[in-house]
Amino acid sequence: MSEHPHDRILDALEISAEPFAICALEGACSMGLGRNPRATLHYVLGGRGALSVQGGAPLDLVPGRLVLVPASLRHSLVNRGGGQAGMPACRPAGLDLEEHVARGEGAGVMVVLCSTISLGLRGTHGLVDLLRAPLGLNVADSPVAAQAMSALVAEMGSDRAGQRAMVRALLLQCLIEMLRDRLEAGDPGVTWLGALADPGLWRGLRAMLDDPGRPHTLDSLAQAAGMSRSRFAARFQAAYGQGAMTLLRDLRLARAAQMLTERRAPVDMVARAVGFRSRSAFTRAFVAMWGETPRAFRGRAGAAP
Repeated sequence: MSEHPHDRILDALEISAEPFAICALEGACSMGLGRNPRATLHYVLGGRGALSVQGGAPLDLVPGRLVLVPASLRHSLVNRGGGQAGMPACRPAGLDLEEHVARGEGAGVMVVLCSTISLGLRGTHGLVDLLRAPLGLNVADSPVAAQAMSALVAEMGSDRAGQRAMVRALLLQCLIEMLRDRLEAGDPGVTWLGALADPGLWRGLRAMLDDPGRPHTLDSLAQAAGMSRSRFAARFQAAYGQGAMTLLRDLRLARAAQMLTERRAPVDMVARAVGFRSRSAFTRAFVAMWGETPRAFRGRAGAAP
């Protein structure tokens, strides 16, 4: 059996996920989810509605729809409900999952499993930060994904050892199916994934992913890729749809958002860690991407001021 050009990339995918939450939207209402420094995965268990995404057309949500929303995209779940106004609620998914879904049948309730995830390649991380638009999959169209999500929902209702490891393995199956489905369809949102098979571009990109805070330049990245400056710049632009230094800035700001959410380091320290020489330059860039200052972002995320 010959190797497909995308096999090396898909074989090296690794995923981690936070514990799932169950979001129940009863009646006509919406649940604003803001901007998350990590990618968000939504799986519709029941009901019909939409996913409203910043800068894009709403995505229809139906039972069995799996959607991956890239980090930093402001979005919200919208339930069209049964014609009367309602309220959304979000809580950890647990043993009452099946009961909750059954109770909502026919009552204008939309039930969605949600989690934040990290997706990378073996030995690195941050791959999901390259996504620029949501990815979707109707699991009914994929026997592999349908079986995996059915097993995942069942796992949510169990109390057995190894639940996190099992969920991670099942999610990886779904993400591989989602990505190869989009690659086979020629989706421009993931064409850059195929470019990772280019050893030169991958070396340059990996230098950024491994340590975005280093003082990278176009020359140093081209050297890592084993190309001339002009050739690397042209090939990178063609593969990823933006210049290498623009992508580096976005990776730095995505990593900064993660640090502000997960750590207690001062803003000055975060700025230096992701490659900004001054706090003012960091703040301007952060506001441009996230719509608020680093201090406000961290306060909203629940970390120390």
